[in-house]
Amino acid sequence: MKSIRLWIGSKNLPVMPLQFVILALCTACRGGIAEMGSQPGTPIALTTPEGEQLLVESKARKDYWPLIVQFVTQDNLAYCGVASSVMVLNAMSITAPAAPEFGKFRMFTQKNFFSDAARKVVPSETVSRQGMTLDQLGQLLETYPVKAKVYHAENSSLEEFRSLAVKNLQEPVNFVMVNYLRSAIGQKTGGHISPVAAYNEQTDRFLILDVSRYKYPPVWVRAADLWKAMDTVDSGSGKKRGFVLVSRP
Repeated sequence: MKSIRLWIGSKNLPVMPLQFVILALCTACRGGIAEMGSQPGTPIALTTPEGEQLLVESKARKDYWPLIVQFVTQDNLAYCGVASSVMVLNAMSITAPAAPEFGKFRMFTQKNFFSDAARKVVPSETVSRQGMTLDQLGQLLETYPVKAKVYHAENSSLEEFRSLAVKNLQEPVNFVMVNYLRSAIGQKTGGHISPVAAYNEQTDRFLILDVSRYKYPPVWVRAADLWKAMDTVDSGSGKKRGFVLVSRP
């Protein structure tokens, strides 16, 4: 077995067999994931080595690439539902309205999302002030040729959410969007909406592509913690938050 000599700056560290270096690095990385995964309410950022490994090991990540290609930042503090919807509709290759800023090319943007039909559900001005409820999210999506099935936490369970979401994430061209309370997963401020991109079975965590990218990166959240965050009352609707499954009719 060949040995290697590690250099840090001008220091020549003792010779160490290559196999032990690799083993040490792998053990440290896996140990980090196990340790962080055992801490309730502590999201793991996708941008960390632990977060990257969770994605590599995920067996339910069909939605990751279509969504990451369409990943956007919400245009204002209340547009999380709009930004999430735009990502999903573009990822589904739904025929989009004209987007003058892109010339002859069409795609969904946060500027053209509110069609005449969408404005009948809730005007863009209202959403800009106070965001949208889970039911409004489903209704807005269905003004386009997609099916949006809404699940409120009071009518569902952690087990059902996990089962439906994992199945969805193992299939192409359908998506999961979650409406949750940030403070329940250890983040700041209130209700939020974002798409889910993957699931890691080993740690029982879901990857949320947070559309408020100026504030938080994509994060892996334990299923139980995410469910607890959805099982909260939205003061705007008087109902509990929950999730939406989006698919073609």
